[in-house]
Amino acid sequence: MARSKSSAGWLREHFDDPYVQRSRADGYRSRASYKLLEIDEKDRVLRPRMTVIDLGAAPGGWTQIAVDKVGDLGFVLASDILEMEPVAGAHFIQGDFTEDEVLAAILQTLADRPVDLVISDMAPNMSGMTAIDQPKAMYLVELALDLALQVLKPEGDFLVKVFQGEGFQAYHQSLKQHFKQVLTRKPEASRARSREVYFLARGFKG
Repeated sequence: MARSKSSAGWLREHFDDPYVQRSRADGYRSRASYKLLEIDEKDRVLRPRMTVIDLGAAPGGWTQIAVDKVGDLGFVLASDILEMEPVAGAHFIQGDFTEDEVLAAILQTLADRPVDLVISDMAPNMSGMTAIDQPKAMYLVELALDLALQVLKPEGDFLVKVFQGEGFQAYHQSLKQHFKQVLTRKPEASRARSREVYFLARGFKG
């Protein structure tokens, strides 16, 4: 079956993307790695010895960055509904984060280890219909926040991808209730037309 003009255009844009080309040259699994790298360069969210949870981790671009930054004495726990090739130094849990069993597995693997940082690049499968996609996306970020509130140690940080639309402002206000500072970041590697931004919530109040 012939490809549609839109899909062919997407492929052309993808392979022409400088971040896609850089990710291959640098050995990163996805262009998304540069979003986390840019945020970390600006805000220093990743440090040696940290314990980090990476939600929506596949194919592993953020996990690679986290493992590198926290070092051998750090701990990175990654999770995704999709399969992911192992990242040396990271623990991986495959499963649907909306299911209680996956949350239980994450908590069991942590074994009461205090968490310094929760990062989430989760997004639902997009239909292209905002009325359907936005509620699904907000549900995922609500679940990510719920986990962060359970596991973060006082003064811990939470970095989450959020799509602008219904529920966006209410979610921002919710973060401000639980964290001392909430910053908004739009990395250069995030496509300009995308509604995605990142909230960096710092200083968990506990």
